[in-house]
Amino acid sequence: MTTSIRFVQLGAAMHYVLEHWSFDPFLIVALVVAAWHEIGLQRLARRSRPERSRERRLRSLWFYLGLVVLLIAVQSPIDYWADSYFTVHMAQHLLLMFAAPSLIVAGAPWQPLLDGLPRRSGQSVTRGVLTGGWSRPLRWAAGLFLRPWVAVFCFNAVMVAWHLPALFDLAADNQAVHIWLEHGTFFAAGVLFWLQFIPSPPFRAQMPLPSRVAALLVTNVVMIMIAMSLSIFARHSVYPAYDNVPGVTLPAFADQQIGAAILWVCGDLWALPTLIVTIRMLIGDEGSIGTAVDRYLRRGGTGVRGWGERVGSERRSSVR
Repeated sequence: MTTSIRFVQLGAAMHYVLEHWSFDPFLIVALVVAAWHEIGLQRLARRSRPERSRERRLRSLWFYLGLVVLLIAVQSPIDYWADSYFTVHMAQHLLLMFAAPSLIVAGAPWQPLLDGLPRRSGQSVTRGVLTGGWSRPLRWAAGLFLRPWVAVFCFNAVMVAWHLPALFDLAADNQAVHIWLEHGTFFAAGVLFWLQFIPSPPFRAQMPLPSRVAALLVTNVVMIMIAMSLSIFARHSVYPAYDNVPGVTLPAFADQQIGAAILWVCGDLWALPTLIVTIRMLIGDEGSIGTAVDRYLRRGGTGVRGWGERVGSERRSSVR
């Protein structure tokens, strides 16, 4: 009897894992980008030292893992069950804004992607801004959105905006808005945000270490306020899309509270390690946080050494 029950439970678990996979245009985009990246790696390898090629290849594993996480977020049963459970929807948001972007940024795919362009004519990335006559509009956009506090603002604005009931319900009712606008802005804002904290040569992070600490703290507070607004301060479900879902017995408000807890706890688990590393770097550079803040204020927010300088040094030796 016990064995039969276990088989039934295993079958139910496999049902959730194996069924309800979907075909999403992101799959085609991911496959094209992966092939494009491989072409760039091959071109770079032809004019680089073997050890540099091995280093890029190992680093590219983070990039490919990020693409896999992105596809899991939008094509696996996570996307299917996100329409029925707010809790799953929050987990999907964390994959799109935290997990996939941070892995892709760690993979530093930028130079291989540029080298993979057809008829490449010496384009490169310098100080985080694209150069080359073909890329003038892209250069302007990069110059704007890669500004540290613009990137941080975009990340928090996107996170707040898509949790407003009006926009949330719009995405729930319109698949084009849900797939391309909501998911797309989550992912793009995540990449811009994590570029400020994770070394991703040849981009050079320009945010001083004290500013990085402040940005992470502000973002953490925003996540906590969203979570509290959906759990502690709310008295009912604020998203009509989850009020009466066929086959769902979990009360909508309880589902909302669990989802808020996931945003609060899991968001912290992803952001806090970055904060800890940044604070340790700050202490290592300046001796103490107080000294660093004092020096930062006296210099007007410049002159604090951080990952940006280290990434700059990697850029000078990236093609050898």
